[in-house]
Amino acid sequence: EDIDQVEADVFAENGARADAGRIYQLKRELLELKRAVVPLARPVQELATRPIRVIAPEIQAYFRDVSDHLLRVTEQIAAFDELLNSILQAHLAQVTVAQNEDMRKITAWAAVIAVPTMVCGLYGMNFDHMPELHWRFGYPIAIGVITLACLVLYRGFRRNGWL
Repeated sequence: EDIDQVEADVFAENGARADAGRIYQLKRELLELKRAVVPLARPVQELATRPIRVIAPEIQAYFRDVSDHLLRVTEQIAAFDELLNSILQAHLAQVTVAQNEDMRKITAWAAVIAVPTMVCGLYGMNFDHMPELHWRFGYPIAIGVITLACLVLYRGFRRNGWL
């Protein structure tokens, strides 16, 4: 049930609901179960197959049944472990995709902010021989170019889904 719930959480609409810690906790519980079950396989197999004087043949049939159940439990533990590994990988992939989305947005905003930073940095160098410094509309044109460039970048990034 717990594994099914974790799997449902990972593949839900908002995969961020899943918790990697919960997945690791389930893997830890499986490991503890495996440590308890696996050492029993060989002794139970011996009791089921070898003729032992103190064990009646009807009880050996019981041990064969127990051995079969033990084998199934061991296989089920391995299957659950593989499933949890797959769930964990899917969760980590979703986290990576979300982080990439965040980085894309941060990068797009940095590009939008870089334009006014560059233009203002150029004008902030106090050169005297820049013709547009002496134009009547030099300052409004510079502000307009900055605004236009930022708007073009913003719309382009917005259209591509980056913002």
